[in-house]
Amino acid sequence: MSAAWLVPLEAVRTNLTVVNSRFISSLAPAGNVTEARHYIQVIRKEFPDATHHVPAFIIGGGNSATESCSDDGEPSGTAGRPILTVLKGSGLGNVVLVISRWFGGTQLGTGGLVKAYTEAAQQALRLVKPAREVLVHRLELTLPYPLYERVKLETAAIGATIVHENFDEAVHLAIELAVESLADYQRRLDSLSSGRLQPTIVDSGIRRRPA
Repeated sequence: MSAAWLVPLEAVRTNLTVVNSRFISSLAPAGNVTEARHYIQVIRKEFPDATHHVPAFIIGGGNSATESCSDDGEPSGTAGRPILTVLKGSGLGNVVLVISRWFGGTQLGTGGLVKAYTEAAQQALRLVKPAREVLVHRLELTLPYPLYERVKLETAAIGATIVHENFDEAVHLAIELAVESLADYQRRLDSLSSGRLQPTIVDSGIRRRPA
Protein backbone atom coordinates (compact mmCIF):
# COMPACT_ATOMS: atom_id res chain seq x y z
CA MET A 1 0.00 0.00 0.00
CA SER A 2 1.08 3.60 -0.49
CA ALA A 3 0.12 6.81 1.26
CA ALA A 4 -2.39 9.15 -0.37
CA TRP A 5 -0.02 12.10 -0.03
CA LEU A 6 3.27 12.85 -1.72
CA VAL A 7 6.60 13.15 0.11
CA PRO A 8 10.02 14.55 -0.86
CA LEU A 9 12.13 12.02 -2.70
CA GLU A 10 15.35 13.44 -1.24
CA ALA A 11 16.80 16.38 0.66
CA VAL A 12 17.23 19.75 -1.05
CA ARG A 13 18.94 23.01 -0.07
CA THR A 14 18.63 26.58 -1.38
CA ASN A 15 20.14 30.00 -0.64
CA LEU A 16 18.45 33.39 -0.59
CA THR A 17 19.73 36.87 0.29
CA VAL A 18 17.29 39.62 1.30
CA VAL A 19 18.68 43.06 2.25
CA ASN A 20 21.97 41.57 3.49
CA SER A 21 20.26 38.83 5.50
CA ARG A 22 21.16 35.37 4.28
CA PHE A 23 18.67 32.49 4.35
CA ILE A 24 19.58 28.83 3.82
CA SER A 25 16.60 26.49 3.41
CA SER A 26 17.23 22.83 4.24
CA LEU A 27 14.36 20.47 3.41
CA ALA A 28 14.23 16.70 3.86
CA PRO A 29 11.84 13.76 4.13
CA ALA A 30 11.05 12.62 7.68
CA GLY A 31 9.17 9.44 8.51
CA ASN A 32 8.10 10.50 12.00
CA VAL A 33 8.34 13.30 14.55
CA THR A 34 11.57 11.91 16.01
CA GLU A 35 13.26 11.99 12.60
CA ALA A 36 12.03 15.53 11.98
CA ARG A 37 13.37 16.80 15.31
CA HIS A 38 16.66 15.02 14.75
CA TYR A 39 17.04 16.71 11.37
CA ILE A 40 16.40 20.10 12.96
CA GLN A 41 19.22 19.46 15.44
CA VAL A 42 21.53 18.33 12.63
CA ILE A 43 20.99 21.65 10.84
CA ARG A 44 21.59 23.61 14.04
CA LYS A 45 24.92 21.86 14.49
CA GLU A 46 25.84 22.33 10.84
CA PHE A 47 25.30 26.10 11.02
CA PRO A 48 26.06 27.04 14.65
CA ASP A 49 26.72 30.68 13.76
CA ALA A 50 23.27 31.35 12.26
CA THR A 51 21.15 33.94 14.07
CA HIS A 52 17.98 31.83 13.81
CA HIS A 53 17.01 28.30 12.78
CA VAL A 54 13.30 28.38 11.99
CA PRO A 55 11.76 24.89 11.68
CA ALA A 56 8.46 23.52 10.45
CA PHE A 57 7.36 19.99 9.71
CA ILE A 58 4.36 17.92 8.67
CA ILE A 59 4.29 14.23 9.57
CA GLY A 60 1.65 12.11 7.90
CA GLY A 61 -0.84 13.83 5.68
CA GLY A 62 -4.43 14.90 5.26
CA ASN A 63 -6.59 15.36 8.35
CA SER A 64 -4.38 13.05 10.43
CA ALA A 65 -1.17 15.04 9.92
CA THR A 66 0.99 16.19 12.82
CA GLU A 67 2.20 19.76 12.29
CA SER A 68 4.76 21.85 14.14
CA CYS A 69 6.58 25.14 13.70
CA SER A 70 8.59 27.65 15.73
CA ASP A 71 9.73 31.24 15.23
CA ASP A 72 13.03 30.50 17.04
CA GLY A 73 13.36 34.02 18.39
CA GLU A 74 11.97 35.90 15.39
CA PRO A 75 8.93 38.14 16.11
CA SER A 76 5.85 36.02 16.74
CA GLY A 77 4.12 34.82 13.59
CA THR A 78 6.77 36.11 11.17
CA ALA A 79 8.75 32.94 10.49
CA GLY A 80 7.52 29.50 11.57
CA ARG A 81 3.89 30.00 10.63
CA PRO A 82 4.64 31.33 7.12
CA ILE A 83 6.94 28.36 6.49
CA LEU A 84 4.31 25.89 7.70
CA THR A 85 1.70 27.58 5.52
CA VAL A 86 3.90 27.06 2.47
CA LEU A 87 4.46 23.40 3.39
CA LYS A 88 0.72 22.83 3.82
CA GLY A 89 0.04 24.45 0.47
CA SER A 90 2.46 22.08 -1.23
CA GLY A 91 0.38 19.02 -0.38
CA LEU A 92 3.47 17.18 0.88
CA GLY A 93 3.54 14.99 3.95
CA ASN A 94 6.45 13.57 5.97
CA VAL A 95 8.50 16.68 5.31
CA VAL A 96 10.70 18.91 7.49
CA LEU A 97 12.07 22.32 6.54
CA VAL A 98 14.58 24.40 8.49
CA ILE A 99 15.42 27.92 7.36
CA SER A 100 18.63 29.25 8.87
CA ARG A 101 19.02 33.03 8.87
CA TRP A 102 22.11 35.17 9.31
CA PHE A 103 21.13 38.72 10.27
CA GLY A 104 22.74 41.19 7.88
CA GLY A 105 22.47 44.33 10.00
CA THR A 106 19.28 45.75 8.49
CA GLN A 107 15.90 45.15 10.14
CA LEU A 108 13.41 43.65 7.70
CA GLY A 109 10.30 44.47 9.74
CA THR A 110 7.48 42.02 10.39
CA GLY A 111 6.11 42.20 6.87
CA GLY A 112 9.57 41.84 5.38
CA LEU A 113 10.30 38.80 7.53
CA VAL A 114 7.06 37.08 6.52
CA LYS A 115 7.84 37.74 2.87
CA ALA A 116 11.45 36.58 3.16
CA TYR A 117 10.67 33.33 4.99
CA THR A 118 7.79 32.61 2.62
CA GLU A 119 10.03 33.15 -0.39
CA ALA A 120 12.81 31.01 1.10
CA ALA A 121 10.36 28.16 1.74
CA GLN A 122 8.87 28.40 -1.75
CA GLN A 123 12.34 28.39 -3.27
CA ALA A 124 13.18 25.10 -1.55
CA LEU A 125 9.90 23.49 -2.56
CA ARG A 126 10.48 24.31 -6.20
CA LEU A 127 13.43 21.90 -6.13
CA VAL A 128 11.54 19.05 -4.47
CA LYS A 129 11.07 15.88 -6.51
CA PRO A 130 7.78 14.33 -5.34
CA ALA A 131 7.64 10.69 -4.35
CA ARG A 132 5.29 8.17 -2.82
CA GLU A 133 6.06 6.09 0.23
CA VAL A 134 5.38 2.45 -0.57
CA LEU A 135 5.31 -0.51 1.82
CA VAL A 136 7.54 -3.16 0.26
CA HIS A 137 8.58 -6.74 0.93
CA ARG A 138 12.17 -7.91 0.52
CA LEU A 139 12.04 -11.38 -1.03
CA GLU A 140 14.59 -14.12 -1.59
CA LEU A 141 13.99 -16.42 -4.54
CA THR A 142 16.02 -19.41 -5.73
CA LEU A 143 15.45 -20.67 -9.28
CA PRO A 144 17.06 -22.84 -11.95
CA TYR A 145 19.04 -21.18 -14.72
CA PRO A 146 16.52 -21.98 -17.51
CA LEU A 147 13.91 -19.79 -15.76
CA TYR A 148 16.21 -16.86 -15.04
CA GLU A 149 15.36 -14.66 -18.03
CA ARG A 150 11.63 -15.30 -17.74
CA VAL A 151 11.65 -14.49 -14.03
CA LYS A 152 13.53 -11.26 -14.77
CA LEU A 153 10.83 -10.27 -17.26
CA GLU A 154 7.98 -11.06 -14.86
CA THR A 155 9.75 -9.22 -12.05
CA ALA A 156 10.07 -6.09 -14.17
CA ALA A 157 6.49 -6.42 -15.43
CA ILE A 158 5.12 -6.33 -11.89
CA GLY A 159 7.15 -3.22 -11.05
CA ALA A 160 9.49 -5.06 -8.69
CA THR A 161 13.25 -4.56 -8.47
CA ILE A 162 16.03 -7.14 -8.36
CA VAL A 163 18.46 -5.66 -5.84
CA HIS A 164 20.98 -8.50 -5.73
CA GLU A 165 21.87 -11.60 -7.75
CA ASN A 166 24.06 -14.57 -6.87
CA PHE A 167 24.93 -17.43 -9.20
CA ASP A 168 26.15 -20.88 -8.13
CA GLU A 169 24.36 -24.19 -8.67
CA ALA A 170 21.20 -22.11 -9.01
CA VAL A 171 20.26 -18.45 -9.30
CA HIS A 172 19.54 -16.58 -6.07
CA LEU A 173 17.68 -13.28 -6.28
CA ALA A 174 16.90 -10.60 -3.71
CA ILE A 175 13.80 -8.73 -4.84
CA GLU A 176 11.86 -5.71 -3.58
CA LEU A 177 8.24 -5.30 -4.52
CA ALA A 178 5.18 -3.48 -3.24
CA VAL A 179 3.22 -5.51 -0.68
CA GLU A 180 0.06 -5.14 -2.75
CA SER A 181 1.80 -6.80 -5.73
CA LEU A 182 2.88 -9.97 -3.92
CA ALA A 183 -0.16 -12.10 -4.79
CA ASP A 184 0.04 -11.17 -8.47
CA TYR A 185 3.77 -11.88 -8.52
CA GLN A 186 3.24 -15.31 -6.98
CA ARG A 187 0.61 -16.10 -9.62
CA ARG A 188 3.09 -15.18 -12.35
CA LEU A 189 5.77 -17.39 -10.79
CA ASP A 190 3.30 -20.26 -10.45
CA SER A 191 2.36 -19.94 -14.10
CA LEU A 192 5.91 -20.23 -15.42
CA SER A 193 7.13 -22.86 -12.92
CA SER A 194 4.03 -24.99 -12.21
CA GLY A 195 4.13 -23.78 -8.61
CA ARG A 196 7.77 -24.69 -7.94
CA LEU A 197 9.02 -21.14 -7.32
CA GLN A 198 8.19 -19.92 -3.83
CA PRO A 199 9.80 -16.64 -2.73
CA THR A 200 10.51 -16.09 0.96
CA ILE A 201 9.73 -12.78 2.67
CA VAL A 202 12.82 -11.78 4.65
CA ASP A 203 12.02 -8.16 5.48
CA SER A 204 9.47 -5.37 5.00
CA GLY A 205 9.80 -1.61 5.07
CA ILE A 206 8.94 1.75 3.57
CA ARG A 207 10.59 2.95 0.36
CA ARG A 208 10.26 6.29 -1.41
CA ARG A 209 9.65 6.00 -5.13
CA PRO A 210 9.32 8.83 -7.67
CA ALA A 211 5.71 9.82 -8.20
